[in-house]
Amino acid sequence: MQINGVIFDLDGTLIDSMGIWYKIDRAFLRENGVTDPPEDISDRMKKMTVDESSEYFISYFGLSCTKEYVIRRIEELVRHEYEENIQLKPHVTELLDELDSRHIPYGIATATYRSLAEAVLRRCGIYERFSFLLTDKEYPCGKRRPDIFLGAAEILGTVPRETLVIEDSLHCITTAAGAGFITAAVYDDAADAERSEIESTADMYFMSLSDVRSVID
Repeated sequence: MQINGVIFDLDGTLIDSMGIWYKIDRAFLRENGVTDPPEDISDRMKKMTVDESSEYFISYFGLSCTKEYVIRRIEELVRHEYEENIQLKPHVTELLDELDSRHIPYGIATATYRSLAEAVLRRCGIYERFSFLLTDKEYPCGKRRPDIFLGAAEILGTVPRETLVIEDSLHCITTAAGAGFITAAVYDDAADAERSEIESTADMYFMSLSDVRSVID
């Protein structure tokens, strides 16, 4: 197996942030009159783009605000966490060092707000290391379709069969695998309920990013 490029997910893969979204989704709904948000609301949201999740909040919960307000308000609620608190997951820098030493290019494909992604990556000192940061603003279908992964591979100058996609979520791994990418799933607490499906779908499953280095080797 020859790997000539790597596409990283951000939340739950490079940064330890999924628990924050669990709290923010509920905080937003409560301040807009939904006193008892569904327990699985964050699981529903993580499969949607920013636009789709905002529209879902409005239609499903009957909110009277605009989509633009939902997008802006959620970004406001979570911004402090990305600018001040969220940390890298263990062994990120070691894996990037390994890729650099082998001259393998890499970038990020994420459904997170670009401003938040840039904020946490800059604070953690690794933003400049990535060749690109793609979001659902450039690819409105998010990761339900392979367009964002194919676009990333084009920037890397690789084809799917030689490009490693590193993700933590089942729907993202399924999309990438279906498009012919090599897939490595990395454990995250937020995806524990899907673990067996993730393991059976991904080409490889690892408990830590440190283990991904064995694939590069």
